[in-house]
Amino acid sequence: MTTTTETPVRLIASARSWIEGEAVRQLYAAAKLEGVRHAIGFPDLHPGKGGPVGAAFVTEDVIHPLLVGGDIGCGMALWRTDLLRHKAKLDRWATLPFDLEEPWEGNTRECLASASLLTTQFAQAFGTLGGGNHFAELQAVEKVTDPAAFSSLGLEKDELVLLVHSGSRGLGQSVLETYIEEHGGAGVDATSSAATRYLLCQDHAVRWAEASRALLAQRFLKTLGATGERIWDGCHNSITRASPSPLRGERAGVRGENGFDYHSEQGSLWLHRKGAAPSDRGPLVIPGSRGTFSYLVQACGDGASHAWSLAHGAGRKWTRSDSRARVRERFRPAQLVQTGLGGRVVCGDRSLLYEEAPPAYKNIEQVIEDLLDAGLITVIATLRPLLTYKTRTERH
Repeated sequence: MTTTTETPVRLIASARSWIEGEAVRQLYAAAKLEGVRHAIGFPDLHPGKGGPVGAAFVTEDVIHPLLVGGDIGCGMALWRTDLLRHKAKLDRWATLPFDLEEPWEGNTRECLASASLLTTQFAQAFGTLGGGNHFAELQAVEKVTDPAAFSSLGLEKDELVLLVHSGSRGLGQSVLETYIEEHGGAGVDATSSAATRYLLCQDHAVRWAEASRALLAQRFLKTLGATGERIWDGCHNSITRASPSPLRGERAGVRGENGFDYHSEQGSLWLHRKGAAPSDRGPLVIPGSRGTFSYLVQACGDGASHAWSLAHGAGRKWTRSDSRARVRERFRPAQLVQTGLGGRVVCGDRSLLYEEAPPAYKNIEQVIEDLLDAGLITVIATLRPLLTYKTRTERH
């Protein structure tokens, strides 16, 4: 639906989607911030800190770091591997010492320098997974819907793929905290020195997170005795200039299909994403929970009408505290480490196991259906989770 107020707000979700009232309230509240020109919510919309998750905002002449939050650069990367589905050994693989929560034993300083990144106090966290909804997941290709698009990515149906979801760890949070100490929760003029400082630090955190995901994938595959090649990486928490699309020639000065006029003769336009995947960087993965399918999709449509963004996943249905209470009553831990799709889950933290259980998330099929009905995607392939790694360490 599209609702017109002083700032146009669009919620891309059907009546069948689970959308909390608080998430919608946050979307409208964000739309009223200084300089916000458009606010877009996706089917995975849910409440967050400082603003809703599963949303994108276009602003003029102002940036709002609080809308992005502290996990700057958080995103996902998809890797093709040389592992074959018919040779998968899930029970044995689930016992391997991936240890992605532990510091990497390699030369971090050299690795950072090779990616033109600074060595900071967060260097030990580089190449580590982190908690929350972050994961490394080995997936099998369940169904190919668009063979031509699938082949163009260099994928083979029997080859397993690896999806890594992680962010900038404490680095991004420190960038946000520094900004808040100086400016509180308010936005700042995009041409100001404050904006320049923030954006430089943010861009570093975004690149740090992308390089960290690459290292995570290499660590995971090395433990399996496998190799891989990255075919996609998408950041879903960042502020960037609204710029021409590299795929479809879209630009900030066009009118979208739903009447969203992004033309700005004098000001600069900025795209804020919080839990929103970029739709202008080629095919992307929209994952479900660890017990449901993920979808490899191609964005379509004009781009401007949905702020060059898409849903980044299923989206949470329950808060973490609710999940712990509800799931603990219904499931034993042993029931959660093997999914209904036959996948294995490695998670030594019992609380996290409850918090990230499949029932805590929305129906990914409904999310995909809403995006299809809105004309925003086509599905290339469906991916089945085989081995999901969270952590072997109990939370303290």
